[in-house]
Amino acid sequence: MKIVTDSAADLPVNEVEELGVVVAPLSITFPDGEVKSDEITPDEFYDRLRLMRPKVPSTSQPSAGYFSDLYQKLAASGEEILSIHISSGLSGTLESARLGAEHVKDLLFTPVDSLTLSGGLRFQVMAAALAVRAGWTKQSILDLLEQIRANTEVIYTLDTLEYLARGGRIGRVQAIAGSILHLKPVISVDKRDGKYNSVGKERTLNKAMASIISYLADVYENEVPLWVTVLHGQFQEQAEQVAKLMRERFTVARLEILRISPVLGVHTGPGIVGVAAVPMGYMENIG
Repeated sequence: MKIVTDSAADLPVNEVEELGVVVAPLSITFPDGEVKSDEITPDEFYDRLRLMRPKVPSTSQPSAGYFSDLYQKLAASGEEILSIHISSGLSGTLESARLGAEHVKDLLFTPVDSLTLSGGLRFQVMAAALAVRAGWTKQSILDLLEQIRANTEVIYTLDTLEYLARGGRIGRVQAIAGSILHLKPVISVDKRDGKYNSVGKERTLNKAMASIISYLADVYENEVPLWVTVLHGQFQEQAEQVAKLMRERFTVARLEILRISPVLGVHTGPGIVGVAAVPMGYMENIG
């Protein structure tokens, strides 16, 4: 079985290679042309983004034709495909994958809506890849992904709502937008439909980061070992601060600090820092 995902999973290159995962790239369209999200570094992207202000580039999912060609190549080697993608509540990528699969004859294909993105999607992809390597049945893998999905939290704060507002991705967060764009929103990904949900708003980043910790404390018991991924755009110092707060408040079994994909940074700007967390028990003893 082959695991397919997309670049919204924020998988580092070494993990993609180690796990043997296939990543379908989302694209960023600048005034001078389109760039695949894996063809530009975060810092190069944010430099270009700042030069475009007040405009923002657009993003696009892989086409159904792209997925059709990809699945055809994988099917030619006899692979069954488990395709795990960014939340259908935030992107049409999963639908493109489904449409592409329809054009491949005799394809053994199972689509999975992660109902999340970034570090939350990464947890699901990693677990699936490790379970495949360990010889798990497809149904056992799907059951595991459902458990991970139900117990993963993805929450972040932004230095400004400006980019979400310009890109039209503000959705249910719009209640705290408009004349108060200077406030620091705290936004989670709702596990019920995979859309952004406003958790609160603060006047400073420090208070917003503290709100992230408080939100997670309401979800996870102190003694439950967590796998924590801190993600940021161009906020290394703030990411290190969040990592410190997480270690002080929770039982952290594993923690890494990663950069979010430029294709997600289009809608957040460089000033984003957040956490993806899952109880370690769902991620260990797979392989």
